[in-house]
Amino acid sequence: MKRIHNTIRHLILSIIDFFYKPFKKILPLQTFRYAAAGGANTVFDIVMFSLGYNLIFKKENFHFGHFTLTPYIASLIFAFCFSQPTGFYLNRYVVFQDSGLKKREQLTRYLIVVFFCILFNYLLLKLFVGYFGWYPTPSKILATLLVIIFSYSSQTYFFFKTKEPR
Repeated sequence: MKRIHNTIRHLILSIIDFFYKPFKKILPLQTFRYAAAGGANTVFDIVMFSLGYNLIFKKENFHFGHFTLTPYIASLIFAFCFSQPTGFYLNRYVVFQDSGLKKREQLTRYLIVVFFCILFNYLLLKLFVGYFGWYPTPSKILATLLVIIFSYSSQTYFFFKTKEPR
């Protein structure tokens, strides 16, 4: 399993670093890796959201016991279940690989960021779709773009910040 992990990690880093060359003078490598990995994961999240909304929930409310979820909120949760594990993997092993934090500590910090990101996504989707009446997929894209600013700042400067040697 470790061999597969190392192969995947090396492949992802090779691809991202290959495309970094033209940006070398204007962006630090870690920022570029964050943008590339985060961008790919964001596209994955939006695709999963769209699949959930259009094909799985078929634009209909989802009944779960005593709860009823609108199709866009059910799709948000569905996409979250796929994109957050891949996001953590990319952050831990591609973007912030030199943070010096233990995996459990990184995961705990990452889950805190994820909690706020999902909360912001939820509130923004409720506003855009539920209140303004906008289409769900473009609303998800806009919400995601706004959440990225919070996510990058919090992960770079707090959650995956490199520990200073003692």
